[in-house]
Amino acid sequence: MSLKTVNTALTTAFVLFIFWFGTDFVVTPETVAPTFGLPSWPSGAGGGFLIVKGIRDIGGGLVLGVLLLTGQRRALGWALLAEAFIPFGDMTNVLAHDGSSAAAFGVHGPTAVLMLITGLLTLRETRKAPSAPAPATGSAEVSPEAASS
Repeated sequence: MSLKTVNTALTTAFVLFIFWFGTDFVVTPETVAPTFGLPSWPSGAGGGFLIVKGIRDIGGGLVLGVLLLTGQRRALGWALLAEAFIPFGDMTNVLAHDGSSAAAFGVHGPTAVLMLITGLLTLRETRKAPSAPAPATGSAEVSPEAASS
């Protein structure tokens, strides 16, 4: 299996997961919020913040999906690296607010690490191969001894 195939499969899984999770936060925020890892979540008028989180996720998934579908592999690698900041931020937020360590280290942290690895592998896949040195041209001087042989 080629590196490109692995990277495409991982990125596709990220896009689908991000869409699913983001859509859950937009459609049924009260049922998915407890799984995020925070000890409490906004309700009532503050529940709109949960939808903001869902929209953020959907937007991030759209960026990755568009880059994947348009074949912009190098930009995709950089976007994966940049978007790894989101689950890392979620992890630190959960930990900073006395949330679930299991969610922080079992969901958000591994997601950030896997996104970083996938981004680096995608950048490696798109790296230009070093070019071979150019062959010598006929302009080199030939010694008289070599010319007479």
